[in-house]
Amino acid sequence: MASFNNILCAVDFDRNSLLALRVASELARSSKGILHIFHVVGLPSDTSSFEKLETTAQRKLERLASRVCEAVQYRVHVTDGNPDVEILVMATRLRANMIVMATHGRKGLRRILLGSVAEAVMREAPCPVLTVRPKALPARARLGRKARG
Repeated sequence: MASFNNILCAVDFDRNSLLALRVASELARSSKGILHIFHVVGLPSDTSSFEKLETTAQRKLERLASRVCEAVQYRVHVTDGNPDVEILVMATRLRANMIVMATHGRKGLRRILLGSVAEAVMREAPCPVLTVRPKALPARARLGRKARG
């Protein structure tokens, strides 16, 4: 069985990506590997804004990692750009043997309009990609919601 001891986890600070970070942390802990926690800052209109956004993201990742990644060796990385492209670049640069990331579970028109970073990464990744979905509603709740809609 493959050993996933160099794991890249993309974090965008939403609830789903925090769940993905917990999963990635457990994988890194069980393999006694290293976890690379990665955030991509959107491109601001000026460079002074980027430095501020980068510093803020770096601090947030460090605080988050110190809470979630107990007994795990980790490194925090922040860059700017297009998230799917930068995740692939970082995975290649780090020679990651697994990428862990959240998927928002969008469907239909929302998925077409907003795209899917996770899907783009899965298509081009140099290693396996583990996607973590938000917790799904029980089948009965989904059916009830559709019936009312």
